[in-house]
Formats: sequence, structure tokens, C-alpha cells
Amino acid sequence: MARILVCDPISPDAVAEMKAAGHEVAEKPGMTPEELLATVSGYDAMIVRSATKVTRPVLEKAAGTLKLVVRGGVGLDNIDAEAAREFGVKVMNTPAASSIAVAELTMAHMLACCRFLTRADRTCKEGKWEKKAFSKGIELWHSTLGLVGFGRIAREVAKRALAFEMKVIFYDPFVNDAGGMDAKKVDLDTLCRESDFISLHLPMSPETRHIISKKQFDMMKQGVVVVNCARGGTIDEPALAEALKSGKVFAAGTDVFEKEPPEDLSLVSCENLTATPHIGAGTGGATSRVGGEVSRIVIEHFKK
Repeated sequence: MARILVCDPISPDAVAEMKAAGHEVAEKPGMTPEELLATVSGYDAMIVRSATKVTRPVLEKAAGTLKLVVRGGVGLDNIDAEAAREFGVKVMNTPAASSIAVAELTMAHMLACCRFLTRADRTCKEGKWEKKAFSKGIELWHSTLGLVGFGRIAREVAKRALAFEMKVIFYDPFVNDAGGMDAKKVDLDTLCRESDFISLHLPMSPETRHIISKKQFDMMKQGVVVVNCARGGTIDEPALAEALKSGKVFAAGTDVFEKEPPEDLSLVSCENLTATPHIGAGTGGATSRVGGEVSRIVIEHFKK
């Protein structure tokens, strides 16, 4: 039997599966960093999503007992993987489980940007009929989509973009070809210059921090649309706000921010920004798939 600490919400079915396998499961979502440090000792496994940060002090506090950290979702940005290796803790995630949900939200942001959906909806509910103001939308059809990063989620976005008859190009130094998909690899400068739509799909790291900043915005087409449903910090937010206000960027959609929730509202307050509060994996299907994959990983690990 393993003692498992669930730090962020997962599906009840996943909790029930782990209990049925004979494990003790403690659900303690919403802990502060201080509460986590006071709680983590004595557990064999931790389950987190994006909210809980598994830092070196947390791993040090859990050392000797903790054997596994499972991140329900894509990436390991909130886990100190180097420290985990030092303390002999295995780290795993569930990259496939939420890919569809994030890809669909990316497409939703692109469409909302194209057709002023959030602003048009709001003004209609205010009793206004501003048809003329919202009659200069743009289309996905026959436009060029540039994907910054070409992992699982980006490939799902590419499939959907191709169904809209978009041309797809991508930049990813770790991917050599599109794997049979109708997409062309280019360098980042070319992507910025040629794309009508740009969507980010990469982890947050020192190498990717502000990978899209003023220099890149200056290269872009007038009236480009930029979407980020990946990680906050990969876009320079003040540079994006400036590009939105100047009209260089027609509209932008973002599900992620450098600071969540954002304290500086200068970007969020831009009329041509569509913002969502980091809900990329927030569907019933994705939650169920993530939970199922998390419970499978935990059960398999402790069978050994």
C-alpha cells in the first residue's frame, strides 16, 4: 500500500481506482506552499496539476519516503525535475490526455479573434446593435498558421487548421519534419514574417522565455493574430500589449499569463485581447482522461 497525496483536483473516479487498488489517498487541494511543506512528509506519491509547485524544499522535506510525482497534464514546468532526480523521485506526466481540449481552445481563440466574438456578445447583451463595428472580421481560410513548437498539442491544432484549409508552417528545433502531415518546418524569423496567425505550443524554460517579444512583433505582418494556450512567459506581455494597441496585432487570445492571476491588467484590458483563465484542459473529457492516466501510472508504479 502506498500513501498518495492529491494536491490538485482530479476526477473522483481516479481517486476511487487508486483506493480500490489498496492505496491510501489524501485529497488536499488548495494548499499554500507553507501548508504543502508541513504536509508532504510521509507520502509515497504526489499528484499535482498546474497549481501546486513541487519545489526543491518540498522534495527535500519529502525525501526518504517520496518515490513518485505525477503531473496531470502536459509539461513539467511546476516541478523541479533536477531536484527530483537528486532525491531519487520519479516524475511522470500525462501529455496525451488533455491535448485535444487545449487544441480546441486554441482554435476557439483564433475564431473569437477573427470575428470579435467576445466584444460582439458583450455589446449585444448591453442592448446595442453594432453590426457595422464588427463587420471587418478576417478568415482562417487560405491563411497561414505558424506554430511555435510542434509537439502533441500543436499537431492536433495543425490537423484542425488543415481542415479549415489553412497553410501550416512550424518552428521547432527538436523536430526535423512534420511526420507525414502537410506542414513545413521554417526558422522562427520566417515564421514571424509569413504567418497570418501565430500560435505558441512550447514549455516555459530559460530558452523559451519571451521567445516572442518586440523583435518578433516587428517582423510580423500588419494585422497578425497571436494565440497562446501554452505557457505564460513565452510571450513578452508588455510587447504584446503595445502591438495590440498599435494595431500591428489585429487581435490576440491567451489562456496563460506570466503571473496567474495577472496583477498588471494593462494586457488584459486591451479591447482586442480575448482572455481565458488557464482553462485549456478544462473539459469533462480531458479531466476524465487525465484522472484515468494518473491513476494508471500510480497503480502500475506501486505494483513493482
